[in-house]
Amino acid sequence: MNHSRRRRTTAASALAVTGVLLAAGCGGEASGSSKEETSTLKGTPVKVMVWAPEDTQGSAQPGVRLTAQAYEKWINANGGIKGAPLKVLTCNEKGNPDEAEKCAQQAVADKVVAVVGSYSLAGDRYMPILQKAGIPYLGGTGVSAAEFSNPLSFPVNGGTPVIFAAHGRQLVQDGCKKISGVRYDVAAAAVVSQFLTVGAVSAGAPAPKDIKVPLTATDLAPQVAAATKGSDCVSVIMGTASGLFVKSYVQSGAKTKLGSVVGNLTPQLAESTGGAGGPLEGAAITGYFPPTSDAAWKDFLAATDGDKDIDTSNGANETTWVAFKVFTEAAKKLPTITAKALVQELDTAPGISTGGLTPPLSWKASTALPIKGLNRIHNTTATELTIRDGKIEWAKPGSTFVDVRKVLTALPSS
Repeated sequence: MNHSRRRRTTAASALAVTGVLLAAGCGGEASGSSKEETSTLKGTPVKVMVWAPEDTQGSAQPGVRLTAQAYEKWINANGGIKGAPLKVLTCNEKGNPDEAEKCAQQAVADKVVAVVGSYSLAGDRYMPILQKAGIPYLGGTGVSAAEFSNPLSFPVNGGTPVIFAAHGRQLVQDGCKKISGVRYDVAAAAVVSQFLTVGAVSAGAPAPKDIKVPLTATDLAPQVAAATKGSDCVSVIMGTASGLFVKSYVQSGAKTKLGSVVGNLTPQLAESTGGAGGPLEGAAITGYFPPTSDAAWKDFLAATDGDKDIDTSNGANETTWVAFKVFTEAAKKLPTITAKALVQELDTAPGISTGGLTPPLSWKASTALPIKGLNRIHNTTATELTIRDGKIEWAKPGSTFVDVRKVLTALPSS
């Protein structure tokens, strides 16, 4: 396939755009330092930082901070980190690269042992600062290219390449023979379409039809007509604007099956369009993690119970929780918890448990994805989900993680 080389060398450029599509959010209050009571715990507090955009238009993610603070409260109520309290410092990067850089500088000044979870498109600004100080960036939401190339970045998911390759395969294995992919008409989003194609073709289907939507479009009737004509499945990759497509889809009377990756066709959208009797019932959804109904999320649900401001199905919030789980497991093994010791542990540990939220995670050199610009991707698994009764659930009983490493590594090198 003559586009394969370009897919491998330009994949990282799509991560920022895709991050907006995978983790939608709304505005929130300004960030600050957590003030959780930890008087029952002894020892020097273990300081980490989390940052995300708040008080900004676009992809604000207040739930990232709230999830981190919920984890802090939960872990400190359950013994802390080796008996010492976890202290979460927070920073509002406001969706501004300059502010993200300031957050990184503050992390260095506060001598945190790690930046955990977090959400920012400005990886090229904050990662060099963290790298110079030797501070690991653990988790992140996979929305900037630097997260998948910098040696001090430890992503817990596989980002754009993994989730879209897995999505293409899921659609075909779900019976789709002719697929259309609907995405915004911007250059970086083209890579989304390319990895969707990689997955679909690897499963034996022809390349999906690529339907582009102008950024200013409000009536998507033309795109609905183009996507559904001659196709039996449509993948909708428009982030929070996916509702625009679904609205026009319903008005058209089309019956073509819909699908997407997490953060696009959401439970809230399913509920607003008819729930179990609506057009999203049975949609093929590809994710990074199990659905929140899975027992592996019980601690997350308990820690956030009653907090209506934390969307437990939001990908950025889930990734933040997973990142803190990894941090805790790695830190427990250290005689003294320092940034340097944590980096060494993450680099050499054979497999860190997340309690079933992912396979055991390792960042050893032998498990890296051998693709230029994506070599910090080690977890190449995804989950096959569906919308059932208005909720995201496993696609089939007994479902588990699917690994697309062989699909991705089969691409020719640049």
